[in-house]
Amino acid sequence: MSLPHARQEIPAPLGLLAELTHRCPLACPYCSNPIDLEERGGELDAGTWFRVFREAAAMGVLQVHLSGGEPASRRDLVEIVAFAREAGLYTNLITSAIGIDARRLARLQRAGLDHVQLSLQDVDAACADRIAGYPGAHTRKLDFARSVVGLGLALTVNAVIHRSNIDRVAALVETAASLGAGRVEIAHAQYYGWALRNRAALMPTREQVEHAMREMESLRPHYHGRLVIDLVIPDYYARRPKACVGGWGRRSLNVTPSGRVLPCHAAETIPGLQFWSVRDRPLDEIWRDSPAFRAFRGTDWMAAPCRSCEWRAIDYGGCRCQAMAIAGDAAATDPACELSPHHARMRALAEQASSGADERYVYRGRTTAIPAH
Repeated sequence: MSLPHARQEIPAPLGLLAELTHRCPLACPYCSNPIDLEERGGELDAGTWFRVFREAAAMGVLQVHLSGGEPASRRDLVEIVAFAREAGLYTNLITSAIGIDARRLARLQRAGLDHVQLSLQDVDAACADRIAGYPGAHTRKLDFARSVVGLGLALTVNAVIHRSNIDRVAALVETAASLGAGRVEIAHAQYYGWALRNRAALMPTREQVEHAMREMESLRPHYHGRLVIDLVIPDYYARRPKACVGGWGRRSLNVTPSGRVLPCHAAETIPGLQFWSVRDRPLDEIWRDSPAFRAFRGTDWMAAPCRSCEWRAIDYGGCRCQAMAIAGDAAATDPACELSPHHARMRALAEQASSGADERYVYRGRTTAIPAH
């Protein structure tokens, strides 16, 4: 993996994903966190996060996304939110709602929380709780969403789509609207980490995907002006790749619970990358000079067909982690691209996985697989 010969102009990042913990009460089979989760004892303390937030703001970062695992597993979450606000960052809490009652939510608002992004697994409570691996989770999420809106906080509903719920995308959008959300993200499962282990139980059919896409487009006029609908098509059925995280090392960065800084959430699935830590170096130095960030930043690293493609400065070659997972080479063209020599293999994997031969979810920490339906 060669580094660019000339030093490139490096834009300032706009967003910071702060993974406060890998602890989580849910066990979603599409979880994109690493197979080997980081332990509680290695998590950054609140004071270190405060330093990271200040350094991020000085670099030009505008917003911080407090994530996990479940960030509410941190007893010092209110203090961390206050530190983010003091650093001048717009704060978005990405949560399952488990562990945040009305009193704690009010404390988070007073500390400076601006926005809540809530995951919903389905509109059917039994199906939602099954996918979450947590009985009663769905009802608690709905109550939490109403509390968020009642406090005047901005709410986004995030729905991860897979074979078992893709036929209810319209109902998911309607649920988000009824809860008072300003935005709903309908995004297909990304097959990294634990989700890759469950690909055969999660992958929808091409027919399901095409129907859902048509349905979503027909819904936009109905919700225009009151609900923003973000639709992310599944890579396995795409013709062109997406600019993953806006391009590697261009717009955002991710700090793991222990302090390693990644160009994207799944970057640790790529062997050979060296990740620097905020425990050892300032954030701006890591952003500029870390070998992991420099490895695929810009376009100089690209080989054919990306190097001569007119889209190279738009999609930046697509997803490096997906190239690694399917092509076995992180520097290869994203197999989602129809110009990739691995595109047909990606389509074949989707067809095979969606055949319905495997309908069992494998959950973290459980020895028995559970039927998906």
